[in-house]
Amino acid sequence: MAGVVITGLGAVSALGPDVQSLRAGLRAGRDGIGPLMLFEYRGRSTVAAEAPDVTAEWPLPAATVRRLSRPDRFALVAAGEAIAAAGLDRRTLRSTAVVVGATTGGMFETESSYRDWRAGAASTLRTSRVLGTSLATSGAAVAQAFGAYGPQETASTACSSSALAIARAAEMIETGRAAVAVALGTDGLCRLTYAGFDALQALDPERCRPFDRERRGLTLGEGAGALVLEDAAHARARGVRIVARLLGWGTATDAHHPTAPHPEGRGAVVALRDALAMARLAPRDVDYVNAHGTGTPQNDAVEAAVLRAIFGDELARIPVSSTKSQIGHTLGAAGALEAVVTAIALADAVLPPTLGLREADPSWAGVDLVTAPGRAAALRAAVSSSYGFGGHNVTLALGRSEPA
Repeated sequence: MAGVVITGLGAVSALGPDVQSLRAGLRAGRDGIGPLMLFEYRGRSTVAAEAPDVTAEWPLPAATVRRLSRPDRFALVAAGEAIAAAGLDRRTLRSTAVVVGATTGGMFETESSYRDWRAGAASTLRTSRVLGTSLATSGAAVAQAFGAYGPQETASTACSSSALAIARAAEMIETGRAAVAVALGTDGLCRLTYAGFDALQALDPERCRPFDRERRGLTLGEGAGALVLEDAAHARARGVRIVARLLGWGTATDAHHPTAPHPEGRGAVVALRDALAMARLAPRDVDYVNAHGTGTPQNDAVEAAVLRAIFGDELARIPVSSTKSQIGHTLGAAGALEAVVTAIALADAVLPPTLGLREADPSWAGVDLVTAPGRAAALRAAVSSSYGFGGHNVTLALGRSEPA
């Protein structure tokens, strides 16, 4: 399957408010992880990868703008950047699909409103203050702001949400439901998510160290990633620059445990195998793996086993890194942001590093783990995997803009 191409990228992350800051931060091996500043928290961990609180002028009613949550604003900025990069005009946008992956929605704003009410700072809990709680508000805001009135969907499959959104958007293009789609993921930090992961003892008290022997957990992040997906013939007819190609995808749910991965990575193996099969890629054709790489003891070990099961001896020559070491685990936004990173790696021929990696865990012995500050590498094809609570697994296969 080579009929879907990527013609625009957008990003908001802990490395900055746009793709250029993300690209520069990846190249420099810059660390976006620091003290948690968005809200006060006393617990096992007090670090996070916070994104800038972006804003802009959007053609939306004033009442809607007032209700926008942080994830809504992240989504609008990232989508706007991707749409501008792809050169989509109003006529094309009218039939453009919008597919979003998210998990928190406007929870931070809802929490703040409830706290104000309980503390007596507000006499009532106004409905207008909590209307942004729904996960669907980000897609609705993007569609309204940019006049994108094609099919619209919102997916929520935990940390694989926006990788699934990309796959769903590509399916719409493949089946003729849309010629162009904006696929994006967006999520923001909130007290509920932070305390929940802390209660699971899944947060590293200092910072995440994917693949490291002494890793102790993940670091939560926030932001948004957006990709304009387009039918290849449609893109060529418009004469637009193609950033990368979406070659294939695989999805699988192993339903093993509410939070723990299947011990043998059953669903993850299926998702990776199916993505390569759809893309018509053999293990020898893959030149880079953007790993899920959370930094938790279980997830990292299982992912190593998954890669060995599929790539076998080829894994020794394939560079692997985790973007979460720079921008944190952005939950529902992770799949889209890491797809953006993978597209940048293919376009720029640069491998992003894994920060904090001092001594690789034995489960990763013999694997080419990319450390700071990254390195140059000519890439033909790459895969990016996202695994979510409940066993929701998605792998995307991407290729350079033109075949070698």
